[in-house]
Amino acid sequence: MKAELDLGERGARAESVTEFTRRVKTLLESGLRPGWVRGEVSNLRAQASGHVYFSLKDAGAQLSAVLFRGDAGRQTVKLRDGQQVVVYGEVSVYEARGQYQLIVRAVIEDGVGRLQQEFERLKRQLADEGLFAAEKKRLIPKMPATIGFITSPTGAAVQDFMRILIRRGWRGRLVILPAKVQGEGAAAEMVAMLALAQELEIFDLLVIGRGGGSLEDLWAFNEEVLVRAIAASAVPVISAVGHEIDFTLSDFAADVRAETPSGAAELISSHFLDGAERAARASEAMVAAGEGTLARATERLDHARSRLRLLTPAAQIEQGFLRLDDFSNRLVAALRSTVQLRSQQLGEIRARLAQASPEARVQLGSHQLLSLYKRLQAASPVSVLNRGFAIVRDETGKPVTRRAKVKAGQRLTNEFSDGLVNVRAEDDKRRE
Repeated sequence: MKAELDLGERGARAESVTEFTRRVKTLLESGLRPGWVRGEVSNLRAQASGHVYFSLKDAGAQLSAVLFRGDAGRQTVKLRDGQQVVVYGEVSVYEARGQYQLIVRAVIEDGVGRLQQEFERLKRQLADEGLFAAEKKRLIPKMPATIGFITSPTGAAVQDFMRILIRRGWRGRLVILPAKVQGEGAAAEMVAMLALAQELEIFDLLVIGRGGGSLEDLWAFNEEVLVRAIAASAVPVISAVGHEIDFTLSDFAADVRAETPSGAAELISSHFLDGAERAARASEAMVAAGEGTLARATERLDHARSRLRLLTPAAQIEQGFLRLDDFSNRLVAALRSTVQLRSQQLGEIRARLAQASPEARVQLGSHQLLSLYKRLQAASPVSVLNRGFAIVRDETGKPVTRRAKVKAGQRLTNEFSDGLVNVRAEDDKRRE
């Protein structure tokens, strides 16, 4: 409790294991630069994944190391337990175990270690002389018109270099300065090509390099005579030797290091591509501006032509004819409308006159009289007789309408539509 109280009073915070390990990882990985380590291989394990795990040890210590599959596939040295090697790599921390290890990028046998020692010795010497100082580096021209490439004319590096320049549309001139890049006399030939390039005074940029290989294959680029010649060149130099993990003293002496010859070609052409893109955009902008200006000028010209046509005598006459036709059409339309209106009004007046005339009234009376006559005719005795009925009359000619009024033996007259028939009424008892 006292310890916890003191910790709280001081404002400190206890770190978790993960936080502490990550802090150690950050300090180690950022504080230790990649470098070469010599030792004996032990506990070698090749995993099915392609990764290779082993330990490097000497009389006083032991170091865990791992060679990942991609890096393992590029090595020419086959590792075995008990083998003396020199490896190049950087330190890392495996957090799950809290264990630091060396991530190996390159392996050479210890027999080559003497070359590595010579490399480190000469590097320190030339660095102490200021040969690699950053202030001595010159800017690489962005648009070199003529480039000299010091390399083997039959190597794959020059083919890759040219292929990339062609693919990216570079428009400069490339001159191959042929020289051996490996073995005895290679450094001297490359120094001679550097001197020739200075004498010709036609180059804006020089590239010196070759493809990858072992430390012995690349040793010509570590020879002092070549390194000093590169540093003293009046023309800017790009060093493009080997693969990404390969470093030579020529890389430190040159103005710029490219990881590979292909990388040098991409670096050179990138500025050209940027310039070509800017030129294309400027060209498009100029064309667009020109087309816009032309379009506006054409529009103003067409407008002026239109105004000019309107102001000519012929145009004025045409406009007069147009106005005359318009007035004529409007007059005809007005007259037609007036005539139609007057005709309609006349028709209405005629209709009212026809309704108020005596002839119409006489006709109406005639129709009414005829209708009454027909109704009277339909109700007359003659019309009844024509429908099959008969009228019974007594001796005085008076119609008999009731049977009870008829006496026995009484003389009666039956009137039909076509004549009269005299009859005598019989006695009812006799009739029975």
